[in-house]
Amino acid sequence: MKLTSVRTVTALSVAFALVSAACLSTPANAADTRYITISATGSTYVVPDAVRVTATVSVIGKTSKEALAAASSVSSAVRKALTANKIATKDVATQSISVFPEYSYPANGIPVLSGYRASQSFDITVRAASTAGTVVDAIVDAGGDNLQVSSASPFVLDNDKATAIARTSAVARAKAKANSYAKLLGVKLGKVIFLDETSTPAPFPIYSAAAKAEDSATQIDLGEQKVTVAVTVRWSIG
Repeated sequence: MKLTSVRTVTALSVAFALVSAACLSTPANAADTRYITISATGSTYVVPDAVRVTATVSVIGKTSKEALAAASSVSSAVRKALTANKIATKDVATQSISVFPEYSYPANGIPVLSGYRASQSFDITVRAASTAGTVVDAIVDAGGDNLQVSSASPFVLDNDKATAIARTSAVARAKAKANSYAKLLGVKLGKVIFLDETSTPAPFPIYSAAAKAEDSATQIDLGEQKVTVAVTVRWSIG
């Protein structure tokens, strides 16, 4: 008798769950159960308006303190050169500072302490892309042989306008496809019931920048950056 009671309660619980699930699955608007879903992309190209420069000051000293002091002195000269070329303080970020022993390895295989190397790496944003080459030359002059410029990367500082253009293209293509399918199927597009967007600026190219030669200045080639917007749009159909 006790077992029968448990089974009865279980059966009632399962039935209630099934009824609840059926109620929850019923859409508020039955028309929205018939729809066309289209995915489309739109792209545009834009010339980068800024350049990200990465540079590292690296100095060897007899002691860690001496090496760090020397690196700080060169870094200060680099900062002054940046300020002289209208690079704001907010656009200069220290990425790392390090001091570590440096060894030489003679033929006998026993490491010999040759000094200490101190370094400081900078991430510099040049907001006026046309001046990037001049900025690179200026910091190379200021840092001398103790400065290495590892990359100069053109990028779009504000891609809102480019993204808007790509979005307009993506939506127009999605709508054109939807209308084409609706005509083929003999149905009429209703309201938009779902939209999802993915914006994907293409990775900007990385260019190396070197110290200027005697008769020429460093030039950063900006190229173009592709900005793509992908959309998925769903229309109800009648």
